Amino acid sequence: MALTSPLQDDSINQAPLEIVSKLLSENTNLTTQEHENIIVAIAPLLENNHPPPDLCEFFCKHCRERPRSMVVIEVFTPVVQRILKHNMDFGKCPRLRLFTQEYILALNELNAGMEVVKKFIQSMHGPTGHCPHPRVLPNLVAVCLAAIYSCYEEFINSRDNSPSLKEIRNGCQQPCDRKPTLPLRLLHPSPDLVSQEATLSEARLKSVVVASSEIHVEVEHTSTAKPALTASTGNDSEPNLIDCLMVSPACSTMSIELGPQADRTLGCYVEILKLLSDYDDWRPSLASLLQPIPFPKEALAHEKFTKELKYVIQRFAEDPRQEVHSCLLSVRAGKDGWFQLYSPGGVACDDDGELFASMVHILMGSCYKTKKFLLSLAENKLGPCMLLALRGNQTMVEILCLMLEYNIIDNNDTQLQIISTLESTGVGKRMYEQLCDRQRELKELQRKGGPTRLTLPSKSTVSWLQSSVGPGGGKKVVRPPHWGAAASGGGEQDNVVLDRPAFPGGNRGAGNQTG
Repeated sequence: MALTSPLQDDSINQAPLEIVSKLLSENTNLTTQEHENIIVAIAPLLENNHPPPDLCEFFCKHCRERPRSMVVIEVFTPVVQRILKHNMDFGKCPRLRLFTQEYILALNELNAGMEVVKKFIQSMHGPTGHCPHPRVLPNLVAVCLAAIYSCYEEFINSRDNSPSLKEIRNGCQQPCDRKPTLPLRLLHPSPDLVSQEATLSEARLKSVVVASSEIHVEVEHTSTAKPALTASTGNDSEPNLIDCLMVSPACSTMSIELGPQADRTLGCYVEILKLLSDYDDWRPSLASLLQPIPFPKEALAHEKFTKELKYVIQRFAEDPRQEVHSCLLSVRAGKDGWFQLYSPGGVACDDDGELFASMVHILMGSCYKTKKFLLSLAENKLGPCMLLALRGNQTMVEILCLMLEYNIIDNNDTQLQIISTLESTGVGKRMYEQLCDRQRELKELQRKGGPTRLTLPSKSTVSWLQSSVGPGGGKKVVRPPHWGAAASGGGEQDNVVLDRPAFPGGNRGAGNQTG
């Protein structure tokens, strides 16, 4: 009657679903075959309607108990597709999200496993290069995030004192005002104790073990701390990623082992995130959704999770679009970004800085070739940069040359180490010679009475600069053509001053050159 009624109203089809849902809640002793018969009978009503919450719970139970049932493929697939295409907010209907989550896990239990899941994702995207349904990606990401959180939920709920990301990253070297009476604590010594322990010749090993039915956690760290890391003790605010790239102690490790079911769930949904990152039209939105790092802290301390997620971050680092690779940085000051977590010394770095070099390369190629960015690298990542440069990484060679050119490094010994590093490889030697040639040309220009200070307007172009520094343009004030008469009054405040101070030039003859 509901299907053939000429009346057009939401309650026409929704009322029978509510009745079925109520009857199912009152009759819990139905057989599996009866379950399937009921699902097949109400399938036509679900073509244009979302299932009510109690019915979603019934569907979830069937997916968990009989994941290989044909009902899952034939009946649930169009229902889940409609949910992903039309749902606007899983927060208002969380059981719809749970049903979608259990449906995907049921697909993963089939013989083909992830191949079936991959075909389902492809069907949701469509055959064209652009997905016609804007809600599909946000809904899939919401399902993935909730499923990944559920893998660590028992561990999170088993202790109300889970460490913050800052504590994990800093190797638990910061003070904490939490009570030390709970079962698992990452205790933080006071600044005095840290300074005393830093002078010990042998590091003491501390370990804490927590076991539950699903999760086994082991935390190990040494008590040796660098004074540089304890200099900010007592300050609870996290530093800006670009201003200060925090370095966590390499000796600090935190390993998490999940149960078999949680491990399968984690592998399935991380693989879905990988599939989503392979679509060019979805990648900008996916990067934006993942930029605030929406995963629990326990997941970021799980080596298997960060290793699998590395593929997604690599896809972001390879994308030339600025709206994609800019999401590698923190969403705002005081928050952690993927650039920080996957840089050498970060909790997720396991490749000796290869992904870090890729991220630096793509960021330096867009709009992050700034003195501030180079200064942050010099203060916190100079060692890894020099090591990668010794391995012939051209991006890191360019970084070291820019540090010398912009006079980022003040210490003469460090400058000589950088020069020695550059001259140890062919590409580094060539780029350093080019830098010295530019410095010699600038010194020769100054010796002949040329300009000693170059001030550029904010909107100047390369062609205007070439004409202004040409013959006869060295000592007069030249203004770009887009400046009017009023520019002489207040235009000076928009100028950008480029200074090239001296740096040790080794045996290349650039030791006393200034710019």
